[in-house]
Amino acid sequence: MGYRYFINAVELAKKIMKDTILPGDITIDCTVGKGNDTLLLAKLVGPLGKVYGFDIQSNALDYTQEKLKEENLIDRVKLIYDGHENVLNYIEDEKVKLVIFNLGYLPTGDHNVVTKPETTIKGIKGSLKLLCKNGILLIASYIGHNGGLEEKERVEEFLNNLDQKTYSVLKFQFVNQINNPPILYGVEKL
Repeated sequence: MGYRYFINAVELAKKIMKDTILPGDITIDCTVGKGNDTLLLAKLVGPLGKVYGFDIQSNALDYTQEKLKEENLIDRVKLIYDGHENVLNYIEDEKVKLVIFNLGYLPTGDHNVVTKPETTIKGIKGSLKLLCKNGILLIASYIGHNGGLEEKERVEEFLNNLDQKTYSVLKFQFVNQINNPPILYGVEKL
């Protein structure tokens, strides 16, 4: 890994996704948003893999669906109009290789619609149950909006208390960047 991957949390998350996912894997994008992670996941899992994408905003799902259709990747993605806290209602017996959360709000959407600590932690708990051995959970926590810092603190407290015999947890935080850069958490199931 060269220095160019330390540009920001988004690029670092992409690098981890590319290094982790193999064709045929199952992945989850718990916050579809503008569809960028969903699209990348769909490319990485290949025609035999699967991506589940969750969002509570129909415009995010519509935008992502169009993006996937343009790339001819819609057949490997199941978009779900529901919150990530309900992940276990849709996925049961499949072993998931990677899950990603981008907390906060949809940049081009209503900034009053934001992820909440309670539903995010429930979504994380469900996602951890679905991860296969050596599966990865990534959480990009944006703290520059109302409620963002509280959500970050609650998520970090939850992650700090995960059993180290079951999970390895890392925190990637850029300490010399201005304007509240996102913090990226990485969890590997042992």
